Amino acid sequence: MIRLLVASLSLLAVGAHAARPAPLPRIAIVTSEGTITAVLEAKRAPITTANFLRYIDAKKFDGTYFYRAARSTSIKGNGLIQGGLDHNISKSFLPIRHEPTSKTGIKHTDGTLSMARNEVGSAMADFFIVMGPAPDLDARSNYAGYAAFGHMLTGKAVAQRILAKPTFPGGYDEMTLNQIIRDKVKIITIKRIN
Repeated sequence: MIRLLVASLSLLAVGAHAARPAPLPRIAIVTSEGTITAVLEAKRAPITTANFLRYIDAKKFDGTYFYRAARSTSIKGNGLIQGGLDHNISKSFLPIRHEPTSKTGIKHTDGTLSMARNEVGSAMADFFIVMGPAPDLDARSNYAGYAAFGHMLTGKAVAQRILAKPTFPGGYDEMTLNQIIRDKVKIITIKRIN
């Protein structure tokens, strides 16, 4: 009888352990300015998260840069920093399907990670981190917005230092005028930490 009870309790313990959901992936963005850690929303934004992890696992972010600092003109310390392959198509995987914030429920709040893109469905390997709330980047009515997929856990001071870096007066286009970092910040590696 005691053996039967022990065996039953063991099965219950194994069943309870198996029912636990897998933890959300955590990553470390190791830069020349310090490390930023983040959690990725694999359940709510599975396509975008899987794409980002694919680049991490292939080590495609290693040796790239944070190259853009888009500072708010109205609130000091707010804006976004952008990094990744800097539109290098030859090193990129195919673009992914867009996951709008209206579908995922992930809003562009302080510390949100999101995918950079040109047209909807063109996101590949460039990403950004929002500093301060940025609701204008969320999807609404006829605007697809950007695909948010994670949140910064630590390293806000690192991100703020990158955001404060001097920028060139020019840019790639009208959107990036005065936002390209003069001395880009090296991304040494981005790696999984769980």
